Amino acid sequence: MILPRYRIAPSAIPGAGQGLFLEEPVAAGRVVVAPDAIPGTQRWETIRARADAEAAMAAAVRWFEDQCTVSLDWPDECYVNHSFAPNGLWHLGFIFAARPLQPGDELTVDYRHLLPEGEQEAFRDAASGEPIVGFSWAESLARSTRELAALQAA
Repeated sequence: MILPRYRIAPSAIPGAGQGLFLEEPVAAGRVVVAPDAIPGTQRWETIRARADAEAAMAAAVRWFEDQCTVSLDWPDECYVNHSFAPNGLWHLGFIFAARPLQPGDELTVDYRHLLPEGEQEAFRDAASGEPIVGFSWAESLARSTRELAALQAA
């Protein structure tokens, strides 16, 4: 569920399609997106073996360890785009405001947290042209935990 008012509109990120734009301010460290209606998780290898693997892999998000969710119905949360300098922090399925957010800001997260370890996204980072490759679970958890602790301490 997306907590602040928002709209889906063309992304400001080249090649990204649609994006999720906030319509109200959000303080740094506050929850912007919280998980809801998650029917279950699947291992990445199970997703790869599905008959609809191409569509399922494009709609998969790592939740924890090697467990992913698949949202083929593309809820609005799926319009949060990637950035290596995101304004949102992905942590265990929640997205926190990584800094104060203003109306009109497009919400972004670092997709390396959402991909399985070593998995490369089908596209590259729009700003740098660098590949987007999934962190290990340990690295993802350590990074997001440190970043969240720093946000909450501020």
